Amino acid sequence: MTYHNPPTTPRFSSTFDAYTLSEIRRAAATGIYDIRGGGAKRKIPHFDDLLFLGASMSRYPLEGYREKCGTNVVLGSRFAKKPVELKIPITIAGMSFGSLSAQAKEALGRGASIAGTSTTTGDGGMTPEERGQSKTLVYQYLPSRYGMNPDDLRKADCIEVVVGQGAKPGGGGMLLGQKISDRVAEMRNLPKGIDQRSACRHPDWTGPDDLEIKIMELREITDWEKPIYVKIGGARPYYDVALAVKAGADVVVVDGMQGGTAATQEVFIEHVGQPTLACIRPAVQALQDLGMHRKVQLVVSGGIRNGADVAKALALGADAVAIGTAALVALGDNDPALEPEYKKLNTTAGAYDDWHEGQDPAGITTQTPELAARLDPVRAGRRLANYLKVMTLEAQTIARAAGHNHVHNLEPEDLCALTIEAAAMARVPLAGTSWIPGQGGV
Repeated sequence: MTYHNPPTTPRFSSTFDAYTLSEIRRAAATGIYDIRGGGAKRKIPHFDDLLFLGASMSRYPLEGYREKCGTNVVLGSRFAKKPVELKIPITIAGMSFGSLSAQAKEALGRGASIAGTSTTTGDGGMTPEERGQSKTLVYQYLPSRYGMNPDDLRKADCIEVVVGQGAKPGGGGMLLGQKISDRVAEMRNLPKGIDQRSACRHPDWTGPDDLEIKIMELREITDWEKPIYVKIGGARPYYDVALAVKAGADVVVVDGMQGGTAATQEVFIEHVGQPTLACIRPAVQALQDLGMHRKVQLVVSGGIRNGADVAKALALGADAVAIGTAALVALGDNDPALEPEYKKLNTTAGAYDDWHEGQDPAGITTQTPELAARLDPVRAGRRLANYLKVMTLEAQTIARAAGHNHVHNLEPEDLCALTIEAAAMARVPLAGTSWIPGQGGV
């Protein structure tokens, strides 16, 4: 008689695995849901499921050391008197002072300025360190309106109206009391040390018609100089992009569910929203249907890690990308050199997602003065600039290999997909075929 050999790691079932069982026990013991930072841990279709075809006979590649490949991008050219021109199509996403230390915000500004790109304030207002070190600074206007005032709006180079975030579309921001220091409390007009949860929708408007009025107010406050972005979470990208364009946005930012967050319910991170890969083509389609593709710029964020990801997003129709988690890692977060201190927090480098607790030994996601002082903004800024340079070089290398003299000339025809799911989401052929799921072919 043959007996079944049990797996080396016993499981109750494939549905009720060890992690699921531990979460049930935790919920039963505490009566509260789990809060954490970071992004989705489940594996879902992403840019790794796409490949570039490259040039051979049917296309002529460019010589990397002799022929130029442009990377510049202009954002906000629709209505703004002063659109911004960036040297590279990679920007820094909004991460707040409060979530991050003042040193980290300064480092982001320094690194972005060296690389010739922009950084973004996040939910918490504008710090002098960040404004002082950011050549191009995007000011986020969120439902909380923390720190919002006309003077800071005028000091910014762009304004981003945040409707949703990829890690928690439909949910508001969270900042636990241990990170609300005296300075954070003053900037946000909050009591020190008390948990904060901002609203999930703007109090100033209830729909796209009201948003149009709000955008007009922002333009009047800033004398029509600043580009106005609208940021949406990756939920219903076609309709949300179309409504943002009709409301008057100069730039639309679409944030997929692989984007990280400083703190939210884990059930949001893992079960709400769509993969970044699934959001790009519907967003581009909405712009094309309105005759606004490339006239209203599209910025894609959520899980961008390297130059290949950048190139793939651009090939699918984006004008630029934004990075958040990757930028923090470049600054020095989750550094294995700090492994002993991560172990003291009952975690390990590379798995640390308790950013909301404010105990980050790298000095990045903390408001504890002793920890924050560990981060050297100048050195960390250089690290970020190096990372942005490498990403840009990688994207250029791919564009040249596909025969293009500018990264914005990359196109869907340069791509194929390794899985049926990725082919359907990206609307490119499955490798070795001409078949795009749902669109015919063989």
